[in-house]
Amino acid sequence: MSTHATRETTADVVVVDYGLGNLRSVTRGLERAGAAVEISDDPEALSDADGVVLPGVGAFGDGMENAGPFRDALRDVADSDTPLFGICLGMQMLLDTSEEADREGQGDVEGLGLIPGTNVRFTDEDLKIPHMGWNELHVAREHPLVEGVEGEYAYFVHSYYAEPDDEHHVVATTDYGADFASVVANDDGTVFGTQFHPEKSGETGLRILRNYVDLCAES
Repeated sequence: MSTHATRETTADVVVVDYGLGNLRSVTRGLERAGAAVEISDDPEALSDADGVVLPGVGAFGDGMENAGPFRDALRDVADSDTPLFGICLGMQMLLDTSEEADREGQGDVEGLGLIPGTNVRFTDEDLKIPHMGWNELHVAREHPLVEGVEGEYAYFVHSYYAEPDDEHHVVATTDYGADFASVVANDDGTVFGTQFHPEKSGETGLRILRNYVDLCAES
């Protein structure tokens, strides 16, 4: 079977529509990975899902403002065994805060606080910002999401990255001037995120999405 073929549906996944995400490409990737996908702007839809995906493109402050109506529902998902997957900005929103909000004059913006830490900007003046393009994944600890992707390449577009308070929350790293957290997860392993875009990362991204759908099917 071709690795790009759509698998038999094994899980019902809700993609959160709060106005700042690549919903179409994320949905297509999840469907190829074996998920039945509902895109929803209704926080109540999250409670019946096998898994919830929080995509995101744009600024941290705008993301948290738009996602405000989902804050309680997302925290309820995190308190359950339902896998919650943040992508790019969605991953950064899982943390407590971000330097970006203050830098953009938005003040102290509160993230979801599901993984303790903050998001910081690349500071090496010799680096091109944003970090854009393909880069390598190095698995730091075992987690079902990253099974089979050690040393593979994923597609990034970002100027800020997650800096968890606890190193245990770092699942994979990537080198751009220095190592940064490219995959993070909470203590229970049910709340996690990727700084890169799996839906734009070819075979590697599809493997990660399949790993995610398998997690949803088991939950």
